[in-house]
Amino acid sequence: MKTNVLERKIGKVFICMLFVNAVVAQTKDTSIKKYPNSLNFIVMGDWGRFGEDHQIPVAKQMGLTATAINRDFIISTGDNFYPVGVASEYDPQWKSSYEDIYTDFSLHWNWYPVLGNHDYAGNPDAQVAYSKISRRWNMPARYYSKTFNINGDSNQQVLVAFIDTNPLIPAFYKNEVYGKNVISQDTTAQKKWLIKTLSTAPKSVKWKLVVGHHPLFTATLKRRESYDTKAVRKSLKGLFDKYEVDAYIAGHDHDLQHLLPEGKTNYFVSGSASEATPIDTLPFSKFAASEYGFMVFSVLADTLHVQAVNEKGEVIYSTEIKK
Repeated sequence: MKTNVLERKIGKVFICMLFVNAVVAQTKDTSIKKYPNSLNFIVMGDWGRFGEDHQIPVAKQMGLTATAINRDFIISTGDNFYPVGVASEYDPQWKSSYEDIYTDFSLHWNWYPVLGNHDYAGNPDAQVAYSKISRRWNMPARYYSKTFNINGDSNQQVLVAFIDTNPLIPAFYKNEVYGKNVISQDTTAQKKWLIKTLSTAPKSVKWKLVVGHHPLFTATLKRRESYDTKAVRKSLKGLFDKYEVDAYIAGHDHDLQHLLPEGKTNYFVSGSASEATPIDTLPFSKFAASEYGFMVFSVLADTLHVQAVNEKGEVIYSTEIKK
């Protein structure tokens, strides 16, 4: 008899615990956070698939999120057009994979892209040339930099260096697909430019960010020590440490990641704007998710907020970096 009473009590406790857990789950806020007076931008990558896979639902959610945060611009981390880039600035893919997909009014602000390896399979300079046709597509060169004011204040700025990582990979020079285009890029000149850009930033620059296609660190089993990951890490890690880069933002892997290895630089991967592939973790992984989506950056003078958003509009990870 006592056993039955005890079992009933345990059952009631278990049901109460389930109820409490359900309430907690229901009340968990996964909505996008807004930070007043910040510089807001969306980071997405690896997307141009003629609307296939999950490109369209992610694009729709980007539009909703861009409206909610009152975005200032959009950054693309490369592989803008699958499978082999674009042939020219008049390629039909500009319409079928870009203009017809990212239609929301909130996405008709400036886009700042970099080139991925798939873009190098076509004509990378065609993506530069499209800047003269499109009001929102802004790629003045294969690598370039922009300085953005925080809340309109020229004394509080964010420097973003948009780099071309493809020529930093020695194996690409012998590659039948990429070789002819990487040869046309002066790697030494780009490295000198990047060093000068980072080392001569004025005191008004509170944050130094670098955007490139290939990650220096990634948790995917396929690429964590692949030839391209090791090549860009060898080329750039010491430079980022020396010039105190706050964050390096990449794509290439079709997932969402935040990694913090030894050093000051935070490493982010946002490459799942149309496809999501399996992900693992590293000892210094702060976050890793195989989900379709993008990231939102909100920058204040002393704090950098980052939120990972999936295609349902749920914030699945958030972090803040303090100065």
